[in-house]
Amino acid sequence: MPSVNLPAADGRLEAFATTPPRDFPARANRPFNRIAYAAAHVVADPLAEADPWLEAAIDWPATIAYRRHLFDLGLGVAEAMDTAQRGMGLDWPASQELIRRSLAAAREIPGARIACGAGTDHLEPSPATTLDDVIGAYEEQVAFVEGQGGRIILMASRALAACAQSPDDYARVYDRVLGQVREPVLIHWLGEMFDPALRGYWGHDDHMAAMDVCLDVLAANAGRIDGIKISLLDKDKEVAMRRRLPDGVRMYTGDDFNYAELIAGDRVGYSDALLGIFDAIAPAASAALDAFAGGDVDTFHDILAPTVPLSRHIFRAPTRFYKTGVVFMAWLNGHQDHFVMVGGQQSARSLLHLAELFRLADAAGLLRDPDLASARMRQVLAQHGVEG
Repeated sequence: MPSVNLPAADGRLEAFATTPPRDFPARANRPFNRIAYAAAHVVADPLAEADPWLEAAIDWPATIAYRRHLFDLGLGVAEAMDTAQRGMGLDWPASQELIRRSLAAAREIPGARIACGAGTDHLEPSPATTLDDVIGAYEEQVAFVEGQGGRIILMASRALAACAQSPDDYARVYDRVLGQVREPVLIHWLGEMFDPALRGYWGHDDHMAAMDVCLDVLAANAGRIDGIKISLLDKDKEVAMRRRLPDGVRMYTGDDFNYAELIAGDRVGYSDALLGIFDAIAPAASAALDAFAGGDVDTFHDILAPTVPLSRHIFRAPTRFYKTGVVFMAWLNGHQDHFVMVGGQQSARSLLHLAELFRLADAAGLLRDPDLASARMRQVLAQHGVEG
């Protein structure tokens, strides 16, 4: 097996010998007994004549090919979410094209599950922004997704967080938007660790007080809601909310730190999944869910246990830069031929961070071709002036 000289925290280089990957199937063998969405990344076009910090240039064939890879593994695709750098490099016009293309691809695959983000990111928050502006922005994006035949993930709104004066303002906006949807939607509560502009969402800085407001909104609109994804990276808060959900409303874990135990559940209930980390660990996630569906709980945990340290590393603070690790994984594994990102965010993590990611991905059995992954790791080292 190939070896790479990786930097350590003290500045020394240490030889790291890769190990054989785990033999994960390339296709799902049976239906899962948990709903599982992977929030999918986009592949940038490195040859486009565009300013990377200002314009989103997308490699559409590679981007859609990755979604087909996820569908083959039995995973649903949560489209145009923050993993795709939505609102963080990917603007609304590019998101519309992404949604159109992904829905078209999904229609070609029997049983493919896809849901698309609808938010307000084309509305630039300002002191003059009103609740009616926020409602109008939501309505525009919901109408587009539904017009394409897509299912809605109702994303948290920076504009709403900026202009809301009380919890009642959140209730007003969500009641108005949810009153118009064609079919039940997924609500996404994205915590401030993922997006600092969303601090105080639902009208409270305290998450438990915010949860009360959110639960009131869910109860008032339960017939129009499939479930809620919360991304607070706190399993106890997720379980507490899960136990208070209205009948028929699902919990979709967005906890990239504790997903294995939350999906497995307890005697009271369990979480389905809508996770950014499922993009990076898709083969392992699929194999684990397959085992779980077959009643093999031990194999489920055996597969996912070594992915958790990898996920916690990818999503470590500042968590909003986790997309860099997700794309790095895709590049190491040959799903794209470059490590270039929308917004130039390949530079958002340090060389030490990427080196540790390499070690943890190997430990999880997720470097599917160690020779290729090692060669690409050496490329990154060389770009930083390090002989790998």
